[in-house]
Amino acid sequence: MYRKDLINALLDHPTGISELARAFGLGEREMAGELEHLRQSFRNEPYRLVVHPATCRKCGFTFDRDRLTKPAKCPRCWSTWIQEPRIGVEQT
Repeated sequence: MYRKDLINALLDHPTGISELARAFGLGEREMAGELEHLRQSFRNEPYRLVVHPATCRKCGFTFDRDRLTKPAKCPRCWSTWIQEPRIGVEQT
């Protein structure tokens, strides 16, 4: 997998890590590592990584924007009905 392919897949099309992992044949943890590396490499590129945070579908709690993986439980209501974060790339 090349980072160019990852950028093209995410450019103006926010996607969850599970979808990306399936599309590129990687595990979710590996994909999270690739995205973290991509975030760091964007310091010198005309792109930026945009994270739409995970939310609890039961109570509406919004998790931290920096987190790329899906949390296990909501800290407010302890529900496991969590919508995973959506990750996209925008040109600056």
